[in-house]
Amino acid sequence: MVAEIISVGTELLLGQIVDTNAAYLGRTLAGLGVDLYYKSTVGDNEGRVLDTLSRARSRADLILTSGGLGPTEDDLTKECIAQVFGEDLVLHEPSLEELEAFFARRGVPMPPRNRKQALIYRHGRPIPNPNGTAPGALLEKDGVITISLPGPPNELIPMVENHVAPFLTERLSGTRQFLVTRVLRFIGIGESALEQEVLDLLHGTNPTLAPLAHTGEVHLRMGAKAASVEEAETLLAPLEEEIRRRAGRYLYGTNSTLLEDAVVTLLRERGLTAATAEGCTGGLLGGRLTQSDPAENVVLGGFVTPGPAALTGILGLSPELIDRHGIVSGPVAEAMADAARRRAGADIGVAITGQAGPDGGGARGLVLVGLAQSDRTTHSEHHCIGIRDTVRRRATQLALQQLREALLDV
Repeated sequence: MVAEIISVGTELLLGQIVDTNAAYLGRTLAGLGVDLYYKSTVGDNEGRVLDTLSRARSRADLILTSGGLGPTEDDLTKECIAQVFGEDLVLHEPSLEELEAFFARRGVPMPPRNRKQALIYRHGRPIPNPNGTAPGALLEKDGVITISLPGPPNELIPMVENHVAPFLTERLSGTRQFLVTRVLRFIGIGESALEQEVLDLLHGTNPTLAPLAHTGEVHLRMGAKAASVEEAETLLAPLEEEIRRRAGRYLYGTNSTLLEDAVVTLLRERGLTAATAEGCTGGLLGGRLTQSDPAENVVLGGFVTPGPAALTGILGLSPELIDRHGIVSGPVAEAMADAARRRAGADIGVAITGQAGPDGGGARGLVLVGLAQSDRTTHSEHHCIGIRDTVRRRATQLALQQLREALLDV
């Protein structure tokens, strides 16, 4: 079964609302083993909605729409579907009664224009919506299933869970293919370099493999289809084993694992503790680590030192060192890391100093990461492009990456 999602609403095109419905529906369809080939967003314009629906009808077995089921004139989804499929809209009395009861419970009269929400395709059926005034609608015609859902997620999600997903599961019985995906997360290797490592694996059809770039790291998404979840997992296993063989040093986790979680896990496995010192990142690194380590078992402390007074007063760095090299320098980054380690009584200190750059696109920030252990100190220098928040986030990624690499060598 091939599906298409159509999100209806001018507010989506203007960016006033983020379309979380499409993401949710995409995940749901993948879990059901339904192939989603297209996703469209269209404004509240009759001609464009009709055109979008006509294209979807020509290439999909299942059309899921969200939005456009309200009582106003620009809510056109059902009317357009009826026109495309040659259907009449008729008043569904039980839905009308539900609408009237909905307003009665709130002690207000139902506006006459809300009656249009009780219109259902003559050869279709309604989908109950206990959380709003817009029932959904289901139509099966000319080999295409069309399911219309309201826009508010608190209405759409229960309708999918309670009605749409069970309907599709039953319809797919005997022919259902389960799609299992797994994301492998890498740090310390660029997208192009990782792609080169697995280039010959990217051309498979089942399982499939695709690279995904993220801030400061790279992901590989694996996917396999089979008649059962277990069979799909079996297909994925040798692919993952081969990827680990080729690029395992850079692989820090799977699916929803965060880099800070992986680093804290390594600290625990090695029986080591860490402390942080931060200038331009203002505590972001310590926040990420302590969020992953709420019991404070391995992260013993963090110091925020945005200027010379904090460096000398909190960490005890010498003014001469700062005057000689400047705050944004390798020697200061190493000294910060060593001071954090000693003052917190930790095994490893990690520090960030730098210039995150102004708030503006394309700014370049200079970031230095210092690392200190009992027997040595090191630092690395990085030039990061982006707005200030991006540079700061990237700086914490670099610090976590450097800490992870040091732990791997312990």
